Amino acid sequence: MSFTKHIPNTITCCNLVCGCIATGAAFHHLFTTAFIFILLGAFFDFFDGLSARALGVSGAMGVELDSLADMVTFGVAPSAMVFTLFTVVRYPLFMYNNFWFTVMPYTAFLIAAFSALRLAKFNIDERQHMGFIGMPTPANAIFWGALISSSESYLTSPRFNAPFLLAFVVMFCWLLVCEIPMFALKFKSMAWKDNKLKYIFLIICGLVLVYALATGISHSEVWAYLSKGIAACIVVYILMSIGSHIAGRR
Repeated sequence: MSFTKHIPNTITCCNLVCGCIATGAAFHHLFTTAFIFILLGAFFDFFDGLSARALGVSGAMGVELDSLADMVTFGVAPSAMVFTLFTVVRYPLFMYNNFWFTVMPYTAFLIAAFSALRLAKFNIDERQHMGFIGMPTPANAIFWGALISSSESYLTSPRFNAPFLLAFVVMFCWLLVCEIPMFALKFKSMAWKDNKLKYIFLIICGLVLVYALATGISHSEVWAYLSKGIAACIVVYILMSIGSHIAGRR
């Protein structure tokens, strides 16, 4: 028991270390490396709670440690990626001066602040046992990691610019704390009628990722296209959650 009780916290610390590495890589413009470690962090984040429940060693310390690790991996790391992107993205003429070059990158840390709010809200909100209210931080971090690592050439092209990037930051910060229910991939039963939305989402994601893989192989850019596919899956998740919420209200 003395050994097994430390397993979940050890896995959580692996998540935290992945977040630290992702943050450092992002500041050094190593976007693909940062995204890979965000994904690894998400992998550890999934299994720490699972192992705690399986071993019967869940506790308050594990909950707090999990939130701290998530804050780094899914809050600070994507913020660092966006910060670095702001230093290379195009600026329109009216913003082409040292003030905006200096100030705009720091708006990226709004993602970290709103991720902290999201995590704190999750810890005290009794409504979020089988679903989420607002976008979960791992989905947000994975979206930014996938988008930036796969589409840097577009994001730094004349077709995109700093105000557009700021608008995306603000929109995703709002999604983190909004009162829109978003489904979780948790199953009380495997019945189709109880999980239609989840199964449809998984089917769509499977098709998107297979298409991305096939396209990546044909273009000899497997990782780039898979990353775009992952970003697309997060967008599908958001749209399906919002659509389900609107349909439910009607």
